[in-house]
Amino acid sequence: MKQFAIIGVDTFARSLLEELISVDCEILLVDKDREIIDFYKDEVTEAYVADVINEETINRLVPTDIDGVIIDLGSNIEAAILVTNYLKKMGIGNVHIKVNSDRHGEILEIIGADNIIYPDREAARRLTPMLLTTSLFNFVPIGNGLVMAEVSPPEKLIESQNNDIRRIYGINIIAYRQAEGEYNFYKREHLFTPEDILLVVGSEEDIVNFTESELIAVPHKFPTLLKKLFKDNLK
Repeated sequence: MKQFAIIGVDTFARSLLEELISVDCEILLVDKDREIIDFYKDEVTEAYVADVINEETINRLVPTDIDGVIIDLGSNIEAAILVTNYLKKMGIGNVHIKVNSDRHGEILEIIGADNIIYPDREAARRLTPMLLTTSLFNFVPIGNGLVMAEVSPPEKLIESQNNDIRRIYGINIIAYRQAEGEYNFYKREHLFTPEDILLVVGSEEDIVNFTESELIAVPHKFPTLLKKLFKDNLK
């Protein structure tokens, strides 16, 4: 079972914590606010009230073989720099840190943070494509130019089968569902309908071209299949 540490529980970390609690993994929680720790202590594996600026505290609480650390210390950039430095000195990989500005991000990247998170920028990136097409219902960048999205099938595919989606459109269809139903894994013999919502992976350009549409923001939580896929991956 994978183990993650969350150091500091500001807005971003709180949202991430709620998601991690719903899957099968161990969570180590550290924050200086006793109320926060008391609120979550029964939901996580370990929870500590601690001043993370103290290097000895980080060395004592965070295992060197942990699978990942998420740091969210709000606007306290000095504390974020120190904690990141402590973790990297311990040889810990997969240090993810939320920042509020490019300047802070550049500093933390120099120190060795593995992933710099800009929540506002990521939210804007997810929303913009959904504002630009009426056939796109969810949009999640997943790195290296790839995105995962929920889309309606283009009109020319309705009531037909297409066994060469990847070659023709440059995307992969993973699964499909209808309305609020659960996802079913996509099979090549599936007959597309106007009610289908397809879960696809590809480049942003290929996905927008596939929808052949023009511009609705209907963001919602990942459906059941995505939560199951993430949960299985954490085991």
